[in-house]
Amino acid sequence: MAAHLSSGRVNLTALREAGRRELREFLDKCAGSKAIVWDEYLTGPFGLIAQYSLLKEHEVEKMFTLKPGRLPPADVKNIIFFVRPKLELMDIITDNVLREDRGRSPQRDFHILFVPRRSLLCEQWLKEQGVLGSFIHREQYSLDLIPFDADLLSMESESAFKECYLESDQTSLYHAAKGLMTLQALYGTIPQIFGKGDCARHVANMMIRMKREFPGSQNSIFPVFDTLLLLDRNVDLLTPLATQLTYEGLIDEIYGIQNTYVKLPPEKFAPKKQGEGGKDLPTEPKKLQLNSAEELYAEIRDKNFNAVGSVLSKKAKIISAAFEERHHAKTVGEIKQFVSQLPHMQAARSSLANHTSIAELIKDITTSEDFFDNLTVEQEFMSGIDTDKVNNYIEDCIAQKHPLIKILRLVCLQSVCNSGLKQKVLDHYKREILQTYGYEHILTLNNLEKAGLLKPQTGGRNNYPTIRKTLRLWMDDVNEQNPNDISYVYSGYAPLSVRLAQLLARPGWRSIEEVLKMLPGPHFEERQQLPTGLQKKRQQGENRVTLVFFLGGVTYAEIAALRFLSQMEDGGTEYIIATTKLINGTTWIKSLMEKLEPAPF
Repeated sequence: MAAHLSSGRVNLTALREAGRRELREFLDKCAGSKAIVWDEYLTGPFGLIAQYSLLKEHEVEKMFTLKPGRLPPADVKNIIFFVRPKLELMDIITDNVLREDRGRSPQRDFHILFVPRRSLLCEQWLKEQGVLGSFIHREQYSLDLIPFDADLLSMESESAFKECYLESDQTSLYHAAKGLMTLQALYGTIPQIFGKGDCARHVANMMIRMKREFPGSQNSIFPVFDTLLLLDRNVDLLTPLATQLTYEGLIDEIYGIQNTYVKLPPEKFAPKKQGEGGKDLPTEPKKLQLNSAEELYAEIRDKNFNAVGSVLSKKAKIISAAFEERHHAKTVGEIKQFVSQLPHMQAARSSLANHTSIAELIKDITTSEDFFDNLTVEQEFMSGIDTDKVNNYIEDCIAQKHPLIKILRLVCLQSVCNSGLKQKVLDHYKREILQTYGYEHILTLNNLEKAGLLKPQTGGRNNYPTIRKTLRLWMDDVNEQNPNDISYVYSGYAPLSVRLAQLLARPGWRSIEEVLKMLPGPHFEERQQLPTGLQKKRQQGENRVTLVFFLGGVTYAEIAALRFLSQMEDGGTEYIIATTKLINGTTWIKSLMEKLEPAPF
């Protein structure tokens, strides 16, 4: 099931196994039959660690979603709540427990498992409601870094960026540091730590402190990672705002990928039977899992979308040729060989059919006039054209009442590419947005300003052109089919965050000191002492392994760019990516929006 996790340079199955072990130990503490009541947000991330079969082995008979009212009837001895430590969830649990029929026999035992940490505040709240004593086991399950793929880990903490930059709440940074300590316990101490940004500095400090506080945890495992690079999302606010142009990035932009699954419109996936003419079309969305376990997806996911069509048609020819082979199979041995390959060929054919359908769905959108106009404006901003005045296209979109998130992404992109907008331009946009979409969005605009996404230009200087030129963020001659630079993931724009990782590997950050000072937050380097005998002697031609941790979220296009660097012949470095959350511009801006209900009059 999780074979794809072990296919990369670092075997991430060990991390998944550690998570499964901890889960089994907790379930075994609650002897007897069990029902789990899930905080709905956790079901996706948990699905990547343990399937229902594992829970069933440990006497889990029923599963319910956490909601107010009485718990559904279940003939079990234990009720276990799996929840995040949030007060609004404690109210629902209190309601569930208080409505439990105390007269029933036999009585059910309650337990609570906090993910990823126990919370004193939540336990105090349960105590005040008079239900804390009802829980026999109150424990925590540290689901910090979840393996999504052979080179990808995520904490799936949806509000990490907002907490860090708007609310000065560093809880998610503590969880990141804890996750990194767990990683080091499994894969050895990481000798070098580099970082850029305030949150990166906090995480590095917490890791150093945790190591000091547990001197007994001296690690005798040979280090798998050579370097850890901690990057704040606010060092590069530009990249997530732009439309991703890789295959996986576009799937996420258009349909949203949740915990490696995507839900797609069903009509493209209906089996076509002769003579039935389109009746009984499925109405349920088609749910597909997307990861490197699927051979074809692993090949096309990180390509620029314009390069995907030719790969799919080449594959179609290879597969139909393979099926034609059956006519040439004459001897029993040849027929047997063909039959043994059949399951693999059928899987390849169905995979091809799925991705051809997805590519058609995406093409319908990318060939639309609106997509082209939007992309043109984005690319003008990123290459430094007309960033300092009110943009006609944005004004037209507001006048036509296009989705607000689309407007906010463009306005924020313009602001970031101009190191802030002139006050007059900013006021004009704000006035237009509030008058068109409603004054309840004033808090959202305030949040975007606080996060540095939509702000007035201070000091009258625009640093972006200097940063763009020094880091080569805009490439005019981009090759989408056979790329030679990471800028192919945005058809011209090279993600700033990934450029920093690339330059750190070679020639080092000293070459870009001046630009680093223009970007927010400190940059630093720490070394962690390795016990004697564990120092790495690198073999001739052996690549270094760098873990890049994005604090505040990462996009699929950035992941594709890092994978591209890993595969470069003379790159010398392979990258593993970790993040607080997988994001795109829409989900990111959404996390910063205030849900204020408009006044009822």
